[in-house]
Amino acid sequence: MPHRLAARLAGAALRLPAVRLGPVRVTRDIPLRVRDGVVLRTDHYAPAVPGAPTVLIRTPYGRGGPLRLLGRLLAARGQHAVIQSCRGTGGSGGTFAPLVHERDDGVDTLDWLRRQPWWAGALGMFGISYQGFAQWALAADAGEELRAMVAVVTASATRDSTYAGESFALDAVLTWAELLHAQTVPWLARQRELKRGQPRLAAGLDHLPLAGADRVATGVTIPFFQEWLCHHAPAADYWRTRVFADRVARMRAPVVMVTGWHDIFLPAQLDDHATLRAAGARQRLVIGPWTHGSPGLFVAALTEGLAWLDEHLTGPAQARPGRAGSAPVRVHVGGVGGGWRDLPDWPPPAVDTHWHLHPGGELAARPPVPSAPDEIRYDPSDPTPSLGGPLLVAKRAGPVDNRPIEARSDVLSYTSAPLTRPVEVMGPVRAEIHVRSDLPYLDVFVRLCDVDGRGRSWNVCDGLVRVDPDRFPVDPAGVVRVPVPLWPTAYRFAAGHRLRVQVSGGAHPRWARNPGTGEPLGDAVTLRAGWRAVLHDPEHASTVVLPVVQSG
Repeated sequence: MPHRLAARLAGAALRLPAVRLGPVRVTRDIPLRVRDGVVLRTDHYAPAVPGAPTVLIRTPYGRGGPLRLLGRLLAARGQHAVIQSCRGTGGSGGTFAPLVHERDDGVDTLDWLRRQPWWAGALGMFGISYQGFAQWALAADAGEELRAMVAVVTASATRDSTYAGESFALDAVLTWAELLHAQTVPWLARQRELKRGQPRLAAGLDHLPLAGADRVATGVTIPFFQEWLCHHAPAADYWRTRVFADRVARMRAPVVMVTGWHDIFLPAQLDDHATLRAAGARQRLVIGPWTHGSPGLFVAALTEGLAWLDEHLTGPAQARPGRAGSAPVRVHVGGVGGGWRDLPDWPPPAVDTHWHLHPGGELAARPPVPSAPDEIRYDPSDPTPSLGGPLLVAKRAGPVDNRPIEARSDVLSYTSAPLTRPVEVMGPVRAEIHVRSDLPYLDVFVRLCDVDGRGRSWNVCDGLVRVDPDRFPVDPAGVVRVPVPLWPTAYRFAAGHRLRVQVSGGAHPRWARNPGTGEPLGDAVTLRAGWRAVLHDPEHASTVVLPVVQSG
């Protein structure tokens, strides 16, 4: 009875469509043996409904806590919930190696499901973050039995998120490695480390060489962390079997995607959305004002996900109008006067508007004028810090006041005049920065901010590109043209606010600092500071391109 009451209260809090919640039979720690003999521990939440569909969740984060609630919610609504710990986690045998075994283990789990007396031939999948990677590993092999997917802050390919801009997403990777290792640590010791503010993780993020950062942060060597430091080249064969992007176009099952504007996987997830759209798959995309771990994201994942599964697995009778049955795209527009918008597609039609960098720290839509470049000195021994934005840990992520960063001497800021009318931006954002550097190895970080009437500078979106002489030719004047893709956005800059663009040499530890030497990623210890000039004359127009859907 307490469990049924909890499911009923959760359904009411999430405003799920009202259904008569039936009894749920729970079987825990089922030993599911896969092809190489490894046993994967699996929980089954069974509804008292004949011919019920099945929802599969495969996770490396344990099967307790919120997943127990989700299992009961699914079963109480007439769906078998099968929740399985990935190998090497949550009591399952074997060793956890990210992305390596998820396809084979998923296929073997599906074969096991087909042999169960309660299997009805209809499958749904639900996954947040890594759980979603496990979904994509299996999806193309599930065939016509796969009827629906719920993919939350996740993507089919992780390589480009790990090496965004061909740098290294140090904060996300090392924080995740530490989080996984923490599951093996006694509860009291973990609470003590969290209360102290995770000083070991902070020390690991600052450590050089990076090949020792995992031992500093956790006390042990993390094999996948070492591998990811080694196999960072764009064409590395290592990633060929660890990404599943080439399988997305084979999907025909309806997919709902839920993500946030400050999520670490947003660009990759939108790539999946575009692939599914081109393949003709039915889908729904929801992007909110969330980070990777926002509480609001979890609520939206349950609300959208359960409604989607109700519609496509159980039938339209339980689908709530205005959720799964509404517009294909629903996005939250940030800024004053924004809010939720329903759209027929993503991205919406927009006009690319160029905002040029000008001398004196000015940002303007008029063409550039002859001018001397602006110079900054980047010192990797005192790297320009990252502040807010897309990070793994919610409490440090998202929009923050950027004035402390903008006050640094290694950050250039370009600010517009106060806007005379609102400017609404929706879609992919990009920059092109022309740089002259006394070092051939450097990073270019660009961030777009909204400056309000009190002078606070709130980050909207950003991006970083790692420059090396093999990929970025230098022109006869010693200038390198650096295209920088920023995170997509939907944002309304209010009248009276100002646009601001930051240009700097890094954002550490979100991205690993560039040592300036070209040494291997994991081994670099020599740090070289250097000057770089940002040009903004007519021959070297440095600009940010905003997709404007409304101005005034």
